[in-house]
Amino acid sequence: MTTATQRAGDTGSPYAFSHLDALESEAVHIFREVAGEFERPVILFSGGKDSIVMLHLALKAFAPAPVPFGLLHVDTGHNFPEVIAYRDRAVERHSLRLHVASVQDYIDDGRLRERPDGTRNPLQTVPLLDAINEGRYDAVFGGGRRDEEKARAKERVFSLRDEFGAWDPRRQRPELWQLYNGRHAPGEHVRVFPLSNWTELDVWQYIAREGVELPEIYYAHERDVFSRSGMWLTAGEWGGPKDDEPVQRRLIRYRTVGDMSCTGAVDSDAATIEQVIAEIAASRLTERGATRADDKLSEAAMEDRKREGYF
Repeated sequence: MTTATQRAGDTGSPYAFSHLDALESEAVHIFREVAGEFERPVILFSGGKDSIVMLHLALKAFAPAPVPFGLLHVDTGHNFPEVIAYRDRAVERHSLRLHVASVQDYIDDGRLRERPDGTRNPLQTVPLLDAINEGRYDAVFGGGRRDEEKARAKERVFSLRDEFGAWDPRRQRPELWQLYNGRHAPGEHVRVFPLSNWTELDVWQYIAREGVELPEIYYAHERDVFSRSGMWLTAGEWGGPKDDEPVQRRLIRYRTVGDMSCTGAVDSDAATIEQVIAEIAASRLTERGATRADDKLSEAAMEDRKREGYF
């Protein structure tokens, strides 16, 4: 028997085309369009929920053939172990090619310097751009969504980047009737966002409908955390906690995952998909606004990083 969660968005008719069906169809079309227009696409895959849904859609887009793209992960060295373990299982399960660009390698050989606050998210840009250049990737899929942050809300599905990987909002191209322009000059590339029109709630409803497995930290669990800047952070070798930041054992979950130094948890007892969906539906804060310290550095923090080549 089909549950209400599984049929989220249905009108009741067995022939209805739900909003999740429409979003899935659009994303599948984008993947196939890129396969037809570009020579060397790659999918950014971190083991976070958005990249997991993106990979699920890519598998659907080309089934029964394998996904014709490799995966790329910019590893800060401060990722959650549960997420890295999931990433490696997914790569093995689907026989995918994974290239890891390591921030730690850049720090070890002097190409990058550790920040005083221990946060490595801003350090991902250089390894990302180097990996794109070395792999000669002309299209790079990302899991960004317009509902996450106002800079991302301005970005198109096909986002042209210059030879330095920088984003210029004045060069955004119109995308009428789902017609995408992938033309680019030598040295340039295009960032592609199949989930642009999805919301956090859409992602979770789709995960529920499709039975997609996620890392366990997306669900409520007990964890040792400490408070900093209004967020619960996980203790680790990255530099936390300080002497005046006592560690507590709390029931929490993560709405988004990234570098441990800037990704906060939320107090939650949502241990099932249905409970998570109900929690998100009642929330008035975006996941990044509530739990990402790197987006709180300034009003234009994300846009500044995108101009430097970040996603």
